[in-house]
Amino acid sequence: MRTRRFLVAGRVQGVGFRYFVYREAQRLGLSGFVRNLGDGRVEVVATGDEGALNRLEALLWRGPVMANVTMVEVEETEPPANQGFVILSSRRS
Repeated sequence: MRTRRFLVAGRVQGVGFRYFVYREAQRLGLSGFVRNLGDGRVEVVATGDEGALNRLEALLWRGPVMANVTMVEVEETEPPANQGFVILSSRRS
């Protein structure tokens, strides 16, 4: 299992992006979280197998219909403490 942190920029808040990520992460069998950041980006931390994480990254570039993704930054990270995949409250900074 690997864990990746994705920072997604563009028009990604107020367009159902977190719910889109939640649905796709559940479908892919990933654990982790998604939340809005205060700077307008969305943060996604996901744990799973390499193939599922690669599929999630491709889906993040697409996003829901109203989104316009301009950048997805990716880095390896430590797994979060939560079980399953959850939507967290927005983070101000």
